[in-house]
Amino acid sequence: MATTHSPTVRLRRLARELRKLREGSELTPEAAAAQLGWSRSKVSRIETGRTMASRADVVAVCDLYGVNSSDRAGLIQLASEIRQRGWWTAYADVFTGSYVGLEDEAALIRQWEVQLIPGLLQTEDYARTVISLHRPAGEVQRRVMARMARRTLLSRPSAPQFSAILDECAIRRPIGGRQVMHEQLEALLIAARRPNVQVRLVPFGAGEHAGLEGAFTILSFSEEIDPDVAYVEGTAGDIYVESTEQVDRCKLIYERISDAALSPEDSLGLISEVKDELAR
Repeated sequence: MATTHSPTVRLRRLARELRKLREGSELTPEAAAAQLGWSRSKVSRIETGRTMASRADVVAVCDLYGVNSSDRAGLIQLASEIRQRGWWTAYADVFTGSYVGLEDEAALIRQWEVQLIPGLLQTEDYARTVISLHRPAGEVQRRVMARMARRTLLSRPSAPQFSAILDECAIRRPIGGRQVMHEQLEALLIAARRPNVQVRLVPFGAGEHAGLEGAFTILSFSEEIDPDVAYVEGTAGDIYVESTEQVDRCKLIYERISDAALSPEDSLGLISEVKDELAR
C-alpha cells in the first residue's frame, strides 16, 4: 500500500482508506469518535484529508477496525510519507492550496482556458505581466519564479499528458504588448510539438458553446484508486470538485468543448497566423 506519490495525493489516499475501513466496520462517524475518544470533527477532518492523521491515530483506527497486519503496516507507512516535502513547499508562500501537489502527480491534465494561456505554457514575461496585474510589486518576481518551476512538470521524464483547449480570445489578446505576445505564441507552438502536449482552439466562429461558463481543469491519476479531481480557480477562492457526479459533468462539458474546437493541426495554423500578424 505504500507509495512514492506526492504528499497531497498520499493524504487523499489515506483519508479514503480510513473512511472505507470505518464504513466497512458499519460504524457511524459519531460511534467511531466515541470509541476512539476523539471528537466527531476530528474523524471528519481525517477522513476528508483536511487533517493529517498521525502514526498514533492510524494505529488506534486499525485497532478499532481490526485491520490485518499487512494493511496496518501499509497505512502506517502511508501516514509517515505524508510528511515528506514536495518540491513546491519551497514556495509555500505562493502555493497555498493543494492544487500544485495534485497537478504534480497527475497522469493526464485536461484544461479549458478562456482568457489566458495556461500557466504551464506561459513564458516568463507573459507570466510576469499577468501576475503583476493583481499582486504587489514585491511579490511578483517570487511568483514568477514559482510559476517557471511549476512549468518544468511538462518536460520531466515522467511528464503527464497535457491537453489544453483555449478560446481564440486567449491568443488574440496581446498580454504584455505585441513583442511579449509574439514570444508567447512562439513558445506555445514549440510546446505543442511535444508528444505529451496538445493545444487546440475554439474559434470565434464556433459561436455559443459548452465552455462559456468559465475555465476549469480536470486532473486524472495513473492509479484507479485515485479518483479524478476538477479544479476551478476564481477571484473569491479556489474550488475543488471531487464528487463523481460533478467531475463527470466537467468531463462531459470538456468533451463538448472539444467538439467545438479546431483540430490540433488547424489550431496550430491559427496560432501561427496570429503570431505572424504580431510581427508585422
